[in-house]
Amino acid sequence: MRNLPQSAKTSNDMTIKPMRGLVAFLLAIYSVLTVYPLFWLLISAFKTDQDFFLRPFGIPRDWLASNLERAWSVGHMGQGFLNSIIVTAASLVLTLLVGSIAAHIVARYRFKLKPLVMGLFMIGMLIPIHSTLVPLFIMMKQMNILNSYAALLFPYTAFALPTAIFIVSAFMSSVPRDLEEAAMMDGNGLWGVFWRVMLPISRPALATTGILSFLQFWNDYAFALIFISNNALKTLPLSLSIFTTGYSTNYGLTMAAIAIAAVPTIVIYLLLQEQVMKGMTAGAVKG
Repeated sequence: MRNLPQSAKTSNDMTIKPMRGLVAFLLAIYSVLTVYPLFWLLISAFKTDQDFFLRPFGIPRDWLASNLERAWSVGHMGQGFLNSIIVTAASLVLTLLVGSIAAHIVARYRFKLKPLVMGLFMIGMLIPIHSTLVPLFIMMKQMNILNSYAALLFPYTAFALPTAIFIVSAFMSSVPRDLEEAAMMDGNGLWGVFWRVMLPISRPALATTGILSFLQFWNDYAFALIFISNNALKTLPLSLSIFTTGYSTNYGLTMAAIAIAAVPTIVIYLLLQEQVMKGMTAGAVKG
C-alpha cells in the first residue's frame, strides 16, 4: 500500500470522521423510528381505553396486565395459535422441501427447458395474491377441501415456492462443484450429494426463505378469511378481527391481542437474524 503524506492523511481523517458521525446519527434515527412502533404497541397493551385516548404516547398510569388475559380468552387465541402453528409449520416444511429440491435441480444441472422453467418460477413471484382468491375458492369447493387445513396449506406453499427457489438456487449456484465431485467419489449418489452436502451448506439461504415464508404464513388474513369459516379452524389473524366491530373498538384489548400475536414473529426473527443476513447476502460477493 502506498504511503500517503501526513497532510493528505490528516485531510482524509477530517473528511471521514464527520461522514461516519453523520451515518451513525442517521442510523440511530432510523433505529428509533423502527423500534418505537413496537414499544408503543407494548405499552398500549397495558392501558385502559380512557388512558389510551387521553395519553396515546405516554406510559400507562396503571399497568393493566389483565388486558393480556382477557384478550387471550375473549379472542379464543389459544385455538387460533394452535391452528396457525399447524398450518405454518406444515407449509414451511413443504415449501423448504420442495423448494430446495427444485432449486438444486435448477442450480446444478443443465437441461434444455431450464430457461423456460426459471421463467415460470419468476412469473409466479409477480402474480398478486388477491387476484387468485375467486378461482382458488371455486377450485377448492370442487375438491371439497374448504374449511380444512389443506385449504391454506396448498396456496401458502404455492405462493412461497417461487421466492424459495429463487433464493436457494442463487445460493447453491455459488457452491464450488469440487464439493459435489468429492462427495460422489466417496460413494454418494445424486440424493446423497443433495442431502449430505448441498442441503447442510445451504442453511443460510434456507433460514432466509424460512423466515420470509413464516412471516407470510403467520400474518396471512385474506386466504384464511375466504377459505375458513369454521370457528374451530380459524387462525390467529382471524382471532384478532373479533376485537374490532363496525361500531366500536376496545383499543386496550386490541393492542394486547396484537402484542401476543407479534411475540412469536419477533422471537423467531431474533433467533435466526444472523442466518437471514447470511442468506440475503449470499451470492452478492464472490471470492
